[in-house]
Amino acid sequence: MGNTQPVPILLATGNDDKQRMLRWLVEGLPLHPVTPVEAGISAAPDESADTHEAIARAKAEEWSSVAGIAAIASDGGLLVPALGANWESRYTRRFAGPAADDSERQRRLLALMQPYSGPDRAAAFVEGLAIAEHGSTLASWEVQGATGRIVDSVDEAGDPTGGDGFWVFPVWYFAGFARTYDKLTEAERASLGDHWETLRGLVREFAASWLKAGLSSDGLQ
Repeated sequence: MGNTQPVPILLATGNDDKQRMLRWLVEGLPLHPVTPVEAGISAAPDESADTHEAIARAKAEEWSSVAGIAAIASDGGLLVPALGANWESRYTRRFAGPAADDSERQRRLLALMQPYSGPDRAAAFVEGLAIAEHGSTLASWEVQGATGRIVDSVDEAGDPTGGDGFWVFPVWYFAGFARTYDKLTEAERASLGDHWETLRGLVREFAASWLKAGLSSDGLQ
């Protein structure tokens, strides 16, 4: 590679916790993560697409157009098969309304799950991820991670204010470790086939060819 300087890549979200996860995905690569605040930009991408991958692509494309550098974006949600048409993973954060806080979202989900028990409380997480430049997607993926279950009550949940900024994690329980997702270590999550761990591998595989193809400090040539 002719360029030895880390290449800037925008962490395409205003959410601090999501920025932390996106930063972890590119950690160790010759890329320099930049936040929207550091870049002095903002964006409001359309999130109405039919899949998490398509929403991630829309986010990455919009943010990369505004930033003028490559951008990495994600969109995820909880899959709860037993709820059928009463639940849509794309609206995981917004299902309880725009004014709801994390505690209210947790309470509302547990209320929806009240009629279900045993295997019917199973839940998994799906995450879409995209890397774009100049408004065009370079790569994108959608992966489903480990399957746990929704806790039976708030008393069984983890810290309702925890969850690394992801409200479902304190109510998403893994019997093999007798803990909710937010209390699992990185190694424990990886052993379950975690969605973020899978995406990290995919990002590294893509970056190897992307950078080798001749990435300049402003992006792909």
